[in-house]
Amino acid sequence: MEALRQVDAWPSTHAAVAVTGRIEAVHGDVGRNFAWASVTKLATAVAVLVAVEEGIVDLDEPAGPTGSTLRHLLAHASGLPLEGTAPLAPPGTRRIYSNSGFELAAALVAERAELAFPLYFQHVWGFPLNGSPAAGVEAPLGTLLDVARELLDPRRLPQATLAEAASVQFAGLAGVLPGFGRMTPNDWGLGIELRDAKAPHWTGTANSPRTFGHFGRAGGFLWVDPEAGLALACLSDLGFGDWAKDAWPRLADAVLAEAWLG
Repeated sequence: MEALRQVDAWPSTHAAVAVTGRIEAVHGDVGRNFAWASVTKLATAVAVLVAVEEGIVDLDEPAGPTGSTLRHLLAHASGLPLEGTAPLAPPGTRRIYSNSGFELAAALVAERAELAFPLYFQHVWGFPLNGSPAAGVEAPLGTLLDVARELLDPRRLPQATLAEAASVQFAGLAGVLPGFGRMTPNDWGLGIELRDAKAPHWTGTANSPRTFGHFGRAGGFLWVDPEAGLALACLSDLGFGDWAKDAWPRLADAVLAEAWLG
């Protein structure tokens, strides 16, 4: 796919990009290990949902601050800040992006499974979590493609569970989409950011409103567009910034245009 060659002009030193689904193509430093940063949350969310399916935890059981549930933690609706355990708002009233919420969700799974969360994560995925469940994976593009394919056509989760994860949780909540500003509403699923009608956004203008995924401050992202039947995964060694706000949507639009023409 010619569109993937756009990454060669990016200001990063190393980058790898791939499309998967009804079209398969890769380009760049595909064997290189990259930090995923918050893209890790997609894999962690799936691992937590596997624990739900196994009956280890329940989405609507108490977890985190008083009045919060595991569902609140995964949906960034618990009121917890980015870091720390002192709530900034009551659960279910604001969308506050929180690494701490993911760490508490993982801790609950670990406690119930009687297994350290990195071991549970590796049991689910077959690759290691070397740091925080919010941001700890460092792995090559091919590993991220495993996550992309799970989100396109799940094998670890029932289709209905994935559909719930990719649907709005606690509708109508306003909040800040990191790097892009305040959104009303700022819709999220279960560990999955939902494109909806958000603008500006890190996906393309041609992406359908059903597109979902996550990006990370380390310079990578993964989106899945169910209407296009495609996922686009990218990792780089240049941290998220203004360059990405231009380059990522342009890449997405070029990929979708080439895919539809093809």
